[in-house]
Amino acid sequence: MDASNIRPTESPPRKDLRGRLSEDEVFWRDHYVWLLECGYRLQPRYHPDWKPSWEGTDKLWMTCVDGSGPQHYSTMAAERVSDGELLTFKTLSKSIFPHEIEIGQYFSTAPLSKDPRNHCVPIYDALQVPDNDDIWLLAMPRLRAHDDPRFDTVGEGVEFFRQIFEGLQFMHQHHVAHRDATYMNIMMDARLLYPEGYHPFLPWRNPNMSGSAKHLTRTQRPVTYFLVDFGLSRKYSPEERPPLEPIIAGGDRSVPEFATTKACDPFPTDVYTLGNLVKMYFLDGDEFTSSRSGFEFMRPLVTDMTQADPSKRPTMDEVVERFETIRKGLSSWKLRSRVVKSKDSYFMGFFRGIRHWRRRIVFIVKRVPPLPTPN
Repeated sequence: MDASNIRPTESPPRKDLRGRLSEDEVFWRDHYVWLLECGYRLQPRYHPDWKPSWEGTDKLWMTCVDGSGPQHYSTMAAERVSDGELLTFKTLSKSIFPHEIEIGQYFSTAPLSKDPRNHCVPIYDALQVPDNDDIWLLAMPRLRAHDDPRFDTVGEGVEFFRQIFEGLQFMHQHHVAHRDATYMNIMMDARLLYPEGYHPFLPWRNPNMSGSAKHLTRTQRPVTYFLVDFGLSRKYSPEERPPLEPIIAGGDRSVPEFATTKACDPFPTDVYTLGNLVKMYFLDGDEFTSSRSGFEFMRPLVTDMTQADPSKRPTMDEVVERFETIRKGLSSWKLRSRVVKSKDSYFMGFFRGIRHWRRRIVFIVKRVPPLPTPN
């Protein structure tokens, strides 16, 4: 046989799987119709008859509205059909987290839900998945990372502290320990910051993926912060205080009492994790995390909140009282000061500074409050 006539076997053209549903997303596709019957509509990407919008075009899947899925497999963007409210579903295994629904609904029910000090994320609905008795879906407002976009002024950071301190105090006053009050579990309702909205899965893009999501500052549009994720939380009776719980490490592994195997009181642990959040992300930072300028006035309080001995830490009532004294001592000039990240480049800082001063002058002239407290 003439070797020149031998040709390699041609493989059939490979289908480009980029942008396709992941294994985790198939769950949502399979429950699209059921959720619609319950009054909730998922993104078109999860419709059983979905066809990628980029097929047959010269568009890249990553530039299309339906080209990306959620960043976290356990959450999903949805819309409430009755009023168009944008929501997020969270999947929950009740056998693993048996108390989360109870605690979430406890704070979502009047009169607690009407209390302005309540910063627990509201639970609008709890749905049991029809083909799995263990899996539930919790419907919550669509939220965003608490520091995205970045804080522009010291006053914006101070209002953040006020709300999260007040929110954890409220939980403790109702005998509930969060047990994971860390960076990832504090979020904000950013609807007012983004008048034109943002993509549910790529929050730095606008809803139709035609450009970046444009936002205002918190000073212009005050926001509300929420404590989320009650999977490790526990509710106690007043007679159980102080409770002793086995060690369950959450997002902050630096908690001193976690170095032992002894049961501990989770309420001082909450104080530590919240204080350490302020210490890490505002005061000190590390090789991966920027500190933020202008918040040294928080150090004495944060130092006490993060003491190694849990018995020496202040309670959340004491934290809120001391913080209120600190807040009242800050001048308007200080509150309007720009927040600078330690890892900002010189040139980026220069241009951010110019934009900040333009806004600042307008705010002073218009007497916009330096503490952006939501109504």
